[in-house]
Amino acid sequence: MLRAEKVERKAVTVQDVARVAGVSTATVSRALSDPKKVSEKTRKAVTEAISATGYRLNKAARNLRKRQANAVLILVPNLGNPFFSQILHGISAGFSDTEFSILVSDTSDQAGNALNLVDYFLDSRIDGLISLDGSLPNAELDLFHQHGVADKIVFACEWSPEANFPSVRSNNAMGARLAVRHLFDLGHRKIAHVTGPEGNVLTRARREGMLEERQRLDLPMNPDWIVRGDFSLESGFDAAQKIARMKDRPTAVFCASDMVAFGLISGLKQQGLSVPEDISVVGFDDIEMAEYSDPPLTTINQDREGLGRASADRLLAQLRPDVGEDRQIIKLDVYLAERQSTRAI
Repeated sequence: MLRAEKVERKAVTVQDVARVAGVSTATVSRALSDPKKVSEKTRKAVTEAISATGYRLNKAARNLRKRQANAVLILVPNLGNPFFSQILHGISAGFSDTEFSILVSDTSDQAGNALNLVDYFLDSRIDGLISLDGSLPNAELDLFHQHGVADKIVFACEWSPEANFPSVRSNNAMGARLAVRHLFDLGHRKIAHVTGPEGNVLTRARREGMLEERQRLDLPMNPDWIVRGDFSLESGFDAAQKIARMKDRPTAVFCASDMVAFGLISGLKQQGLSVPEDISVVGFDDIEMAEYSDPPLTTINQDREGLGRASADRLLAQLRPDVGEDRQIIKLDVYLAERQSTRAI
């Protein structure tokens, strides 16, 4: 057995490991970087020496030499939004059996500042990037192409409409059509829509799907029934005040997100209106709270964990071309989760 030897130093070095193992530093380096090049006896001696000395491999230095970080950066537009939790879980699961670790950054902290994301690649701090934020500046996206790292980037959930990057997304337009059709089948003809933030790709896709289905069903249209929101509780609450005061008040509302729907229901109750007795409400996302809200929310279910796993697979296919999915755009199916916030009239 190898004699454990305490090394009285603040930081154990490879020389310490070599001394305890009785081999050269070059042999220790070979045993760590390419174990097949040394004998089983030597590998065992080095392993036991590492354990005895408490040596920790300096991965940062090794990665700098290899120009590889074994890390992937995930950009999230708002970590406080519970919608993203299952996507992050799916991404983590997708990388769990790989050499890559996950870093997460909230892009809302970067408001008003240029994101120096290219530096993360150039400094070998990350190997790839998954962005859940579709509003990254075009100038920043252009830099990815200029520096030859555009093939290491995937967009998930949201995407950049003006940039050619692989993306994994839900079929948002289909979800909006399902919501409107559900309300139509319940007898509703006056259907309002509370949107997401102006300029957002999800807002656009869901609004377009909603308008297409309205036209297909020949539903009446009042411009006042399109109320601007921003995916937040507050915007739903504010929309409720406007809807409650309308002379030609809708009997149902399709909200661009569950958070908007929760705020809307709260605001309608404050105005003395009941959901679904007075107004039916449909959300979009099917976050965990939807099933336990009051009333439980009818909503469009997105496979959020599936979004995360598929985006991880897509990025792995770019980092390791022999693995995973290689389509440029991957669309996941959605479905209507019917609960008690809608009813027939």
